[in-house]
Amino acid sequence: MPITVDIDVMLARRKMSVGELADRVGITPANLAVLKNGRAKAVRFTTLAALCEVLECQPGDLLRWETDDESVTSPAGADSGASGTS
Repeated sequence: MPITVDIDVMLARRKMSVGELADRVGITPANLAVLKNGRAKAVRFTTLAALCEVLECQPGDLLRWETDDESVTSPAGADSGASGTS
């Protein structure tokens, strides 16, 4: 997925646990873990705003876009295009 979630980076900078962040944002630790681990398909703007408020950051501090080239450099990405034909 081209969107990377950097909540763990901000948690480390703020010296905050996942449980504390989840409690302060008002979401379950399980839902925060889904978001933090990049398994979420979407995030509500209200949740993103609450995360930014609690972590005192901007949305761009939590989310970043990676180009397709960056994902191709991984071993899994490099193998996926090798067998295709046009």
